[in-house]
Amino acid sequence: MKQIEVVAAIIHDDEGRIFATQRGYGDMKDGWEFPGGKMESGESPEEALKREIWEELETRIVVERLVQTVKYEYPKFFLKMHCFWCHIESGSLTLKEHEAARWLSLSEIDSVDWLPADRIVVESIKQIAPLFSDDNKLHTAWASLSQLDVIYKYRLQGAYAQEPDFWSLNENVSY
Repeated sequence: MKQIEVVAAIIHDDEGRIFATQRGYGDMKDGWEFPGGKMESGESPEEALKREIWEELETRIVVERLVQTVKYEYPKFFLKMHCFWCHIESGSLTLKEHEAARWLSLSEIDSVDWLPADRIVVESIKQIAPLFSDDNKLHTAWASLSQLDVIYKYRLQGAYAQEPDFWSLNENVSY
């Protein structure tokens, strides 16, 4: 089975929303995703993400941290997707390859039809964000937390016996 390694940007704004894009081409046309794309030979994930966002959206981003690495088996290929928390440095998010885009708050995050691998990331965000934010602003929940901080604080909530499955998908976190 064909294997594809990609990067994705979870771009957040000062209002606590995340940026979602709707695919405009290919087998998954019309599905919603976090923008990004394939890594080129010799690129780090962060370099690939900055390049892809510039190519797709004519926007410069700051890559803040790795949130999750998702592994997902689609019918025709196996996907490994590195998802990074990012914010805009400059640019105006001009759609060059996507049909549509929306800024989504936590309460609106399920209002679009996410592609399956991206849905895993959305579910992670929905599970963790409310533990650290009472204002439904996603950047409040994630802005100052490293991955280990999230695990530690999640366990302090007494929920460690029911840890969400998404931690097992993140290769950069160990227990």
